Order: sequence, then C-alpha cells, then structure tokens
Amino acid sequence: MVIAKAWALKNHFDGFPKTSDFDLKKIELPNLKDGELLLESVFLSVDPYMRPYSRRDMKEGDIMIGTQVARVVESKNPAFMVGAFVVASRGWRTHFISDGNDLQLLPSTWPESLPKSLALGTIGMPGLTAYFGLLEVCKMKPGETVLVNAAAGAVGSVVGQLAKIGGCKVVGCAGSDDKVAYLKKIGFDEAFNYKTVKSLDEALRKASPDGYDCFFDNVGGEFASVAINQMKKYGRIAVCGAISQYNGSVPQKGPYVQLPMIFKELQMEGFIVSRWKNRREEGLQALLKWVMEGKVKCHEQVTEGFENMPAAFIGMLKGENLGKAVVKV
Repeated sequence: MVIAKAWALKNHFDGFPKTSDFDLKKIELPNLKDGELLLESVFLSVDPYMRPYSRRDMKEGDIMIGTQVARVVESKNPAFMVGAFVVASRGWRTHFISDGNDLQLLPSTWPESLPKSLALGTIGMPGLTAYFGLLEVCKMKPGETVLVNAAAGAVGSVVGQLAKIGGCKVVGCAGSDDKVAYLKKIGFDEAFNYKTVKSLDEALRKASPDGYDCFFDNVGGEFASVAINQMKKYGRIAVCGAISQYNGSVPQKGPYVQLPMIFKELQMEGFIVSRWKNRREEGLQALLKWVMEGKVKCHEQVTEGFENMPAAFIGMLKGENLGKAVVKV
C-alpha cells in the first residue's frame, strides 16, 4: 500500500499567496487494477498560471494544479514499462494512479545526458509557449525587433533565444542586475533592469530607437501600457501572461490600448499554448534539437524537497527564480 503526499489549496489566495494557504495531505492509494499504473513524481513544476487558474478552476480543499515528470513504479498497463518517465498534469502530489490516457512519454530521442526536468521547462510547456507564441502569434520575420518582458523567466528566456535563431534583434527586461547579465550571456542584444531605470519609456526607446515589430508580453499592466506606444506600424503583440496583475486584490485601471492600436494598426492577441496541442511533437522536437546543438541554453532554479512546494511557488511569483522554477522530490 502506498501513501501519497499532496498539497491542497486550504484558502483561496488573497493578494500574494502565503504558506498558510496550503495544506499537506496524506492519501492512501488503492491497489492497481488491470490497465492501471502507479507513478511517483520526480520533478514538479511551479508556474505563474497557477495563481489565476486556482481562482478560476479550483475549490478550497482541491489538490493544487500542476504538472510533473514522473517515473512508472508499478504497471498493469502494457503500454508503460516500469522505469519509464512521463509528463503528467496531476497536481502537487508525490504518487498517483493513472490508466495511461493522461500521460505523455518523454520523446524517444531524449538523451540520457539531458536533465528530465527540462520536460517541464525549455522542452515542455514553457518552451512550447515561446515557440508557438513567436511563430504563430507574433509571426516574427528575420530582421525584425522583438521585445520580451520577464525575459529571464521560463518562457521569456526561450522567447529571446528563439528570436535570435530566427534572425531578429532582441530586447529583454528583467528585475535584477544578475538576470540582465544572464540575458546578455544567452545572446540578447539589449537588456535592462526595469526596477532601476529612471524611465521605462526612455529605456525602451534607447534599446531600440526605431521601435518594436513584435512584443511578447508576459507582464501586462504598466509595462504593456508604455511598450504599446513604441510599437512600429503593423506591429504584433502576443499576450502570454499578466503576472503584474495576478496577485492584486484590486483590479487595475487603464491606460487604454485603442488609440495606439488604431493609429499604428497593431494586432494584439491573447493565447494559450494548448491551442497547438496537435503540433506538440513538432515543437518539442525543434526545441530538443536546438538545446542539443547549444543554440538554446537552459537555466533551472531547483528547490529540493516536496515539503517546499509552497515556498518555491511563492518565490517564483516574487521573481526569485532565474529560468524555470522546479521542485525535486
């Protein structure tokens, strides 16, 4: 008999999440039936989307949503061998039972030398978000200038590197000098610390005096309001996230986007990566190839211990991570 540990949402978040908003539960798992398999989580993901989605999709007492890389421990399903690694979306839990329908095996071409945790980051959902957001929403073209905020995060850091592969000039901003140094190291043409510049408007103008063709927005709020006025004619804006607004208890008010959108004939489109789920394999293979060729570099912020899931989540929302935040069980 296996006792699983799981983190439940004790209280809906009011403003910034607190450790007291979570509750650690123990769940006794039944014996396997034919066709089922038992899995143990090896790495778990903490991501910004969990903050707004918890309010929309969860009740108090539910297990926290999220994805993991898990290993098959016991199997009564011929499609999954013991020892195989999969990506699952079973929330913050150490062990779980599946019939296999909700599992995705790691690509067969995954090299032994590559950390399997990357299946939660650069070669997983965040990487696919960057890939499809740039190619399908921003529709970047060689020679264009791409702006990305939260650029040292799991998605933003991949956006910048894919834009460079695509022949673009890339401008990124982040919230610390260490992060800015990292962006320069991985090939961003221009990068600045938005917390220390005197004027965001001036910093953006200095980084690209001619303006921006593409803006990959992970932040929203004031940053987006300033950046939209520096878009070039027919510019494209991919609205991926709005982390500046996730933890507020009072809704933000304007400025409003209509005038710059009309005058510059901009396209602004929100998107969720699952739109391209039928092309998942294409995206993963491209990302895996670029990582193996050294064209896309990965940085992970690894927190040890399942008991530290809430702290890792809160730290990620505060911007304490460089690259992808994961928890190693």
